[in-house]
Formats: sequence, C-alpha cells, structure tokens
Amino acid sequence: MEHLESYSMPGMHVEEGSIPVPLDWEGLDPGDDIGAGPRLRLFYRVLTAPGRIHDDLPLLVFLQGGPGGAGPRPLTPQSDPWIAEALRHFRVVLPDQRGTGRSSAIDGTGFAAIGGPGEQAAYLRRFLAGSIVRDFEHLRRTVFGGRRWLSLGQSYGGFLTLAYLSAFPEGLAACFTTGGIPHVPADASEVYEHTFPRMKAKTQAFYDRYPQDRQRVAAVADILAEGGARLPGGDPLTVERFQTLGSDFGMKPCFERLHWLLDTAFPDGDGSLKTGSTARLSDIFLAGVDRSTASAPLYWPLQEFIYADGECGPIDWAAQRVRDQDPSFSPDGRPLMFTGEAIFPWMFEQERNLRPFRQAVQLLMQEGTWPRIYDPERLAGNEVPLQAAVYYNDMYVDRELQMDTLSRIGSSHAWVTSGYEHDGLHEGGVFSELLAQAMDRGGLDGLL
Repeated sequence: MEHLESYSMPGMHVEEGSIPVPLDWEGLDPGDDIGAGPRLRLFYRVLTAPGRIHDDLPLLVFLQGGPGGAGPRPLTPQSDPWIAEALRHFRVVLPDQRGTGRSSAIDGTGFAAIGGPGEQAAYLRRFLAGSIVRDFEHLRRTVFGGRRWLSLGQSYGGFLTLAYLSAFPEGLAACFTTGGIPHVPADASEVYEHTFPRMKAKTQAFYDRYPQDRQRVAAVADILAEGGARLPGGDPLTVERFQTLGSDFGMKPCFERLHWLLDTAFPDGDGSLKTGSTARLSDIFLAGVDRSTASAPLYWPLQEFIYADGECGPIDWAAQRVRDQDPSFSPDGRPLMFTGEAIFPWMFEQERNLRPFRQAVQLLMQEGTWPRIYDPERLAGNEVPLQAAVYYNDMYVDRELQMDTLSRIGSSHAWVTSGYEHDGLHEGGVFSELLAQAMDRGGLDGLL
C-alpha cells in the first residue's frame, strides 16, 4: 500500500491510497505475490465520519456502476444521501475501478498507443468484472487485513456483486444492490429485447408530458438529417446521436432536462418553432447535446461485454440487432424515438472519443469465449445476506430478469419499489430502507 493523502472535507475525514495489481490475474490469487508482469495502480478513498476516525467500524465497499465508472467524488455527505447514511454505521471504501478515475485511467489517446487492434482487444478484456473483483479482493486482503466487508453495488455494481459472490464469498459479510441484478445466464440480446420496448414507452411518456416537444424534436431531427450540424468538439451531430439523449430517460428528472434543452434549440426571435422557417440550431443547444451525449472512455467500449460469460457465442452488436427489428427506432421515424443505454456501431465512427477503440471493439464483438463470471451453483448455495432494491420501472436493468435471478440465489431478498428510477440510490431513503430491512431480518447481526 502507498498512503497518499489524509485530509478533511465538510462532514468527512478522507484517506487516500493505492496498491499495485496485475494487468492479468490469470494464474495469480488475490492477497499473494502478484509477480513481475505488467501492473496497474488501484486507487481508493476511505471516508469516515469526523467523530469516529478512531472507532472500530465495519467496512462498506462501494461497487460503482458503469461499466467504466470511477468511484464517487462527494462534495458533502448529503450531496449523495447514501453516503450520509453509510457514514453513520461504516467506514466507507470508494475504489476507482481499474481504468477509471485515478486507477491507471484509460482514455482514447493512451489506448491508441497500446499497439495493434489484437493487442488492444486483449487489453480491453482485462477491464471487466473478473478482474475488477480480484482487484477489490486483493485490496481487502492486503490493506484491510483480510477483514470481511459489506458491499453496496449500484447498477453495474450489482453485476460485480454477483461476480464477487461467485468468486470470493468468504470476503463478504453482507451485500446490498440497487438496480443491478443481472440475469444469469447472461444474454445481451435478451436484455435489449426487454429494454427496447421500455425505451419506446419512455419516449411516449415524454411526449405525453410535453406534447409541444414532439414537433420540436421532429424539427431538430429534420435539420440534422440534412447534415451540416457539428458539436463544439467537432463531431457531427446526426439524428442517431440526437436519439441517444434517451439514455437519460431512466433517471430523475430526465424528462425535464430534455425539455429545457429543447427549449434552447432555436435561437431566432423568441425561440418558437416556426413552420417552414430555415431554422438553425443554437450554439447553446449544440453545447448541451455535446455534454449530454459525450462518451466516457470505457463506458461504451465495455457496455455489451458485461454480458459476456463463458461460452456465450459472439455478442455481435446485440443492441443494433434488436433495434433493427423495430422500424419505429429509425432516424427517419416520426415521432422520433429516443434510445436508452445501448451501444451502436456508428458511435465508433462518429465520436472522436470512441474512434480509437473501434477496431478492438469490432474484434471483441466476434469473440465467443470469455471467462466465467457467475457460478450458478455457488450462487444457489449462497449464505451471504443479499438485500436488493429492484425498481419496478427500471429502464436499464429489467425487473423480471432481476427477480428471476434472485429466485435462484440463496439468502437473497428483494425490495420491489415503483417509487424510484434507476438512480434511486442517489435520492434519500433507498439505502436506509435496505439497511432497515436487513437489520429487521437479522442479516446484519454482529456486524453493526
């Protein structure tokens, strides 16, 4: 361990450190000597309530969503309500997953320098769940003395939770997940067959709430279809990219954010849509679209491979294949349908941040053999208490698929609620409810 910093923020004491981890865990075990092969740095923060710095507190490790998401950077405990609740009971460990934040971060420039497409594809394979949970287990064994910790997994963090329970259940005292139980066995096409109808329903709900935006969206799409619109960073703004604004539709207040963005679309006069006008799109609108659709370096390159598990066959652009079955998602369709959390081949042609990943991702799309992520037998016999928040209307992780998986995991319990969207953890009440239910059930006896 390399201790980096200790300091105070409003309502929190912060410690920072990093450890070396192997790029490739093949043949190595967490906690042991990691050998002399290529290494990465795993960065982490530990948050503690100021008055409890010297207390013997249980550890709670946060498994960030994504994929390709760095750990939270809280402003205050209340800026992310689950942190405020967690600090009442735990010392909170916030690792940056490999390739993100300060853990040997990957961006397009660095990725392009790795080598040819084959080398790049092999490199990307090392940034999925199997490697991530081994990094975290290595952190637990080497920095925290092998002490069992509790985990909280948001979204993709729930996928990591089941990977962790499959590989190292002895490291976990209890688990919480929010909007993130994957279907086991994993199947990318199945996921999109469930979520594309929900994308359509969300788009219709947006138009029902703001009917005036149906015409504004169509007018923007018509302008884009003629070509010529460019985002501030230089990328072309196509209809397809405009449609990806629907990726936000599973969060609150998603409809309002899009509504007010569209409000800025036309700069002439009072900004009203005028039939037959040769309207142009405002610089403010284009900047807003750029911010809202800019791709995090690893998020889209890894997106479909989180469903790659064992001998699953090629993923082969699952979202695009499912989208092609429904003509209503065509860029020419009116009313225009927005798309959700889905990756498409054109992204790697049009977006400068993604172009360096294009050839590697194309190779991986044809790869049918992957490491096993989930162990169904071990999950069936699981004895680690697992408390899951399942959001009834979750646009990204299907409720029915989550419940099917949970029905085959030992010691698992679901709280199904329609009161939140996918980002419910970041509103007050979700984590405290999960804690209360687990405590009422006796799942945290001896831990708190």
